[in-house]
This record gives sequence, structure tokens and C-alpha cells, in this order.
Amino acid sequence: MSILDRLLGRNSDDRAPVRPLWHRTVEIAREKAWYAQYGVADTVPGRFDAVTLVLSLVMLRMERDEHLKILSARITEVFVEDMDGQLRQSGVGDLVVGKRMGKLVSTLGGRMGALRDALASADPQAALVPMLERNVTLVEGADLPGLAQAVVTLSRQLDATSNEDLLAARIAR
Repeated sequence: MSILDRLLGRNSDDRAPVRPLWHRTVEIAREKAWYAQYGVADTVPGRFDAVTLVLSLVMLRMERDEHLKILSARITEVFVEDMDGQLRQSGVGDLVVGKRMGKLVSTLGGRMGALRDALASADPQAALVPMLERNVTLVEGADLPGLAQAVVTLSRQLDATSNEDLLAARIAR
């Protein structure tokens, strides 16, 4: 919400309907199994990769439904807003934030495309292994087949989640 909106007493936040889903997305991305069991690196880049991985799955689910397509743009805006704040909080200056944000959004789009292709293949789990190896910061000895299976499982859980439950952030795990 802009300062002008606040001064004029306007109280509309187009992003409000997706904020619970954004928080749940981050919660899922922070689950210990991604790091301890499957080998996503528990570092800033690894955590970013986990968030974009889960967010991409959520957004792929949303894009398959006409009612949720517009809201997928809103969750992207919340992602940008959150990442912008994280960058600024970590000391990145104003002149660099815009450039970095462009790269982060591009990364999200690339992940979505790669996931879309892998999940649509005849053997999604096998197709995900090289995609995850290229796109996720991993520790040595990471369980790529296990990570791929976890991604397929989460994708199926999201597919089985109703629109109402998705927006209410009721994603069974």
C-alpha cells in the first residue's frame, strides 16, 4: 500500500488474499526434510532455491485454474516485495536492488518452466533429477532421487488441494 493510499484512508491491498498462501509456501520451504534429508544446502542460496522451488509448484497449480491465474501474479508481487525487503535488510544498496530483483524474478520464471516441463514428462521423477541438480544449491551427497520424489509428492498434494483450501493456505503435508 502506498503512502498516498494511507494518507487518503484507502485500505485496499490486492495482495491480501495470497499472503496466507505466501506464508505457507515459505513454511513448507523451511521444512527440515529439504535440508537434512534431501540435501538442499542450508545456506542463503539454498533457502532461496527451496522457496522458489515450492513457490513455483504453487504457481504452477494456480496457473491451471482460471480463477487463480490473476492471483498467481499477486503472489509473485508478494515474493518480490519480500525478497526486496530481505535484500535491503542484508545491506544491499538501492542502486543494486532493482538489478538483483530482476535476476531473482528471472530465476523464478526459469524454475517454473523447468518444473513444468519435468512434471509433464512421462517419468516426472527421472526428469526432475537433472533439473534439480542444475537449479538447486545442494550439499555433497544430496539425495537427488529423494528430492525429486518429494517434489512430485508436493506437486500432487497441491493438485489435490481445492482452490479454497489453497488460498486459505491449507496445504496438507
